[in-house]
This record gives sequence, C-alpha cells and structure tokens, in this order.
Amino acid sequence: MHRTRIKVCGLTRPEDAAAAVSSGADAVGVVLAPSKRQVTIDEAAAVFADVPPFVARVGVFRDAHADEVWEAVARLGLTAVQFHGDEAPETCATAPVPVIKTVGVGPGTRLADLDAYRGSVAAFLLDTVVGGESGGTGVAFDWYDVAGHLPHWAPVIVAGGLGPVNVAEAVSVLSPFAVDVCSGVEASPGVKDQSLIDSFCAAVRAADLEVSDVR
Repeated sequence: MHRTRIKVCGLTRPEDAAAAVSSGADAVGVVLAPSKRQVTIDEAAAVFADVPPFVARVGVFRDAHADEVWEAVARLGLTAVQFHGDEAPETCATAPVPVIKTVGVGPGTRLADLDAYRGSVAAFLLDTVVGGESGGTGVAFDWYDVAGHLPHWAPVIVAGGLGPVNVAEAVSVLSPFAVDVCSGVEASPGVKDQSLIDSFCAAVRAADLEVSDVR
C-alpha cells in the first residue's frame, strides 16, 4: 500500500511534539532559522526530549554557517536537516546528516533544474513562493501544474498551505513521499492543535487507501 510519510514542523513546545507522535507523525521538525516559529537549540532540545527513537527529528536552517548546523545535529540528535535558503549542491553534500532541500514553487519554477543537486541531497521539499518568500506562507501551490514534472531520482515532500481539508487532494494528485504541515494544524503561530493534527494524519491515511485502491 502506498504510505505517505507525515512531518509536523514548526514545533515550539514539547507537548506539541507529543501530540504529533501520538497522532502517527513519522517526523517532527523545529525551525532554527529566523522565523516567528524559531527556537533556540536549548528550546529545541526540550521539544525533542521525549520524542521516541524511530520518529525522525528535522532541523530547518536558512543559509546557516556549517558550524551552526553541525552543533545542532550533535546536540539535538537530528536525523536530517532541511535547508531553506540558497544553499548550493556543494554545501548540501558536506552536511553531517541527510539533507532535505526546499524548493520554492511559483511562476517560472523549473523542476528540471534540480538535477544539479543529484547526489547531494536526500529529498526535496516543495513549498509555495509568495511575495518572494518560500515557506511559512500558508498558501498551497498548484499541484496539478507540477504533477508529472517531479524529479524521479529523489523523494519529494509536499508543503505549503496543507491542512486536514486539502491534504488528501495533494496526496491523490502528487503521490508524494511525504507531506509537511505547519500552520495548517495550529491554533496560533507555533502552537499546535491536537484535534487538527489528528484530523490531518487521518486524512493522509484515508488518502493512502484511496490511492492504493485506484492502483
């Protein structure tokens, strides 16, 4: 059966990490880059304190110095890093753990250009570009426009404006390796809502069943 992984990102509180885990999330993430959801390494350590070993821990960075990334990986036990800036393939290749490279999707985006990262990244995360900003916008990109153009040599994670109401459609259209949710399960920036996380995860699993039935 097709199984879409679920990543809950932008966590700022230990109880929200626990909520994500209890709902069936495969990965949890913290933002260590400038953002209204940014946390310090000490705060991130508290968020991850009770996350079980088989749930992935992801740290989000934007054009960070290599020493900063290595310190976070060592102190937080990160299993992957998400690079959200203009990091070159060479930078991604030297990271201490697998790299998820964020790609802003908007007018003129050429997914074919991602071939430059072949061998340097473990996965791509597609997020929406709004007003020059990619990520954290709460806006979905046109899934139908990019369907059929996704790179086949690396897993694809879909983000951008996902929530319990529309995630099933995203899974159906793109059959991604994973989906990433942040603002779509929040009561306020950085504060998650358990019921919304539950609904989101349930919607993904229901969509997986439908995709498998069609195949």
